[in-house]
Amino acid sequence: MGMVGTVGLVLHPQRDSKKAIDTILRWAADKGATVLGLPDEVGRIDCSAVAVDADTLVERADLVVGLGGDGTMLRTMRLLAGRPTPILGVNLGRLGFLAEIDVDGLAETLSAIDGHRYTIEPRMAIRSMVAGVSVTAFNDIALVRTPGDGLAAVSITPSGSPFVRYAADAVIVATSTGSTAYSFSAGGPIVSPRVEAILVVAAAAHSSFNRALVLPADEEVTLQVLPTSGRLAVEVDGAVVGHLGPGDSVTVAAWPGAAKVVRLGTTFYERARRKLRVDGSAEVD
Repeated sequence: MGMVGTVGLVLHPQRDSKKAIDTILRWAADKGATVLGLPDEVGRIDCSAVAVDADTLVERADLVVGLGGDGTMLRTMRLLAGRPTPILGVNLGRLGFLAEIDVDGLAETLSAIDGHRYTIEPRMAIRSMVAGVSVTAFNDIALVRTPGDGLAAVSITPSGSPFVRYAADAVIVATSTGSTAYSFSAGGPIVSPRVEAILVVAAAAHSSFNRALVLPADEEVTLQVLPTSGRLAVEVDGAVVGHLGPGDSVTVAAWPGAAKVVRLGTTFYERARRKLRVDGSAEVD
C-alpha cells in the first residue's frame, strides 16, 4: 500500500461509530486525504465524509475501513472481492477474528500504516451460482433445513468423484476463514487462514458418516439435494439468498486471495484462543 489519498468507510448499521470516524477524519485531514462513505451509512452521522455510491467507493479508495465487527468485515470483503485494496477492520463490540483492533487503538494503527508497519493477509473466498445469481462468501455457503420440512439430504461430489451422502440439519461449505464460524459450531476443524482449503461439514449429522472433508482449493465440490431431502435454505455468510429442493444442485469453487486484510499485531492463534476460549491443555504425568 502506497500513499493513502482516499479512505473508504463501511459502517455497522446500528453500532455507534462516531468516535472511530472522527479519528479517521483527523488522520485524513492531516494527510490531505479524502474520506468516502456510503450514503445510507454516513448520512445518519454528523461528519464530513463524502457520500458516494458503492461502485465509486470501491474504485477510488486506497484503503477501506470496516467499522463494526466480523459481520461488517465480511460485507466489506464481499464489496471489494477481487480487488487489491487493503481492508482494515475496527471492532465496535466484541473481539473478532477479522476485525482485530478496537477504537482506542485506531490512532496508533493509522500511524503504523503511515510508517508501513503492517502486513497484508490474503483471504480466500468461495463462489457459486444460486438460482442463476453469482454469490461470493468469505465464511461459508450452507444448505440448511427448513424447520418442519425434513432433513438436509445432500450428496457430496468433489472434483467430479461422488464421495458421500449426508443427512443433517445443514451441510456447510466453508473457507479457512469460516472454519471458526458455523463450521466450528458444527464440529469442523480450526484451520489457519494461511491454508487455502474448502471444508465440507455436516451439522448434526443423522448419517453414519459424519466427518468433515478438507479439499484443496483447486477442486470444485458439487452438492446435490437428494430426493429424500426437505426444502433447503441457501445461506451465504449467514444471509439467506435462495432455496433448493430435491434434484437441485450447487457447485462451489475457491477464489484464492479474493480479499486483502491489514494485520498489525495479533496472530490468528492468539485471536482464536481468546474468541473460542481455548484454556490450557491436558496434563500428562
